[in-house]
Amino acid sequence: MKTYRKSKKFFEKAKALIPGGVNSPVRAFKAVGGNPIFITRAKGSKIYDVDGNSYIDYVLSWGPLILGHAHPRIVNALKKAVERGTSYGAPTPLEIDLASLVLKAYPSMDMVRMVNSGTEATMSAIRVARGFTKRDAVVKFEGCYHGHADGLLVKAGSGATTFGVPDSSGVPESYARNTITLPFNDIGALKSAIEKGWESIACIILEPVVGNIGCVLPRPGFLETLIELTAKYDIVLIFDEVMTGFRVAYGGAQEYYKITPDMTCLGKVIGGGLPVGAYGGKKEIMSMVSPVGPVYQAGTLSGNPLAMTAGIETLKELSGKGINKKLERHSAMLEEGLIDAAKKTGVSTKFYRAGTMFCSYFTDKEVYDYQTAKTSDTTKFSRFFSGMLKRGVNIAPSQFEAGFISLAHTEKDIEKTVRAAYESFKESKK
Repeated sequence: MKTYRKSKKFFEKAKALIPGGVNSPVRAFKAVGGNPIFITRAKGSKIYDVDGNSYIDYVLSWGPLILGHAHPRIVNALKKAVERGTSYGAPTPLEIDLASLVLKAYPSMDMVRMVNSGTEATMSAIRVARGFTKRDAVVKFEGCYHGHADGLLVKAGSGATTFGVPDSSGVPESYARNTITLPFNDIGALKSAIEKGWESIACIILEPVVGNIGCVLPRPGFLETLIELTAKYDIVLIFDEVMTGFRVAYGGAQEYYKITPDMTCLGKVIGGGLPVGAYGGKKEIMSMVSPVGPVYQAGTLSGNPLAMTAGIETLKELSGKGINKKLERHSAMLEEGLIDAAKKTGVSTKFYRAGTMFCSYFTDKEVYDYQTAKTSDTTKFSRFFSGMLKRGVNIAPSQFEAGFISLAHTEKDIEKTVRAAYESFKESKK
């Protein structure tokens, strides 16, 4: 039986020093009750907490650790890099190396700018799109999370195609007025909004596979309609592939679905676990960025040598022969096992997967947008989460977050996970 005494003590100390005791809200376990586990180390597919418990990890720092924790290639490269200095505030050859690898994987981008987070990437891409089009409005979709910039923390208004309202205290209504929020996968609402308001719309931004309400796949024709409409009305189409990049496929969702956006935002994976982000696109658009163009964006730590080093080693390893086939094989094995475990226990779930991203929703309805995701039984999920944790499997502490698999996960890990899921599914019914 696992105990969490030390984690509870650390959480009490943290709450006195840090808002909610955590530095990112979902870590607080608020959606599932109880106290968060405090981690001391990680290796391969496992994480270890302060109480000495080990877990097979499917959170993987919310996606970036596609090679697993503390991959030897990255660790060794970082050790050497640290000895050369941690930050220069000046250009390095490493930036060129990583940019070359990214552009090779994403041919939709002619140029790329390194930043420090996914939030910076999306915020900057939207600013560039506005500068390029000389328009102000942004279209986003319910359930897609693009970081915590003011203009993106917006929920839908009173109708499907109305301008949004702030989704967080501290966000002025004036920011929300320039954001139009639509239902994901709703082609009718999309066409209506664009045809009525295209003259004010600078860009459309979306996660091509929505990873922040679980794992919601685009319906046939949805992405193709986006391409058609944005081209017709000279609107910049931005794919936020911070989560899907290198996970849905090596070239992201745009490679898998054969869609070419005008701009792409990346993060997480391209830093190998270190803080990093990037945005890029067509040369004519990226030429708007300072110091070449009039759109200002800067960052002291952008292109940080440690992040660049980890990213280079990650992408080189990930592009190796047979790597993506192995990832796909193990992802499919996990998918089959979790679907079978739910079926055997009589628990209604809907499972969706895109490459190495996945989610089991506790519902009998098809999930294709924010509203259908909300039909999930969060009480059953909470019981399932607790059952998995006590059996040594760490999944995201929310029904509405994606899970991830890494190169470090073995067939033995997956078999143990499926056995744990079978028992936890049974407990979720109580």
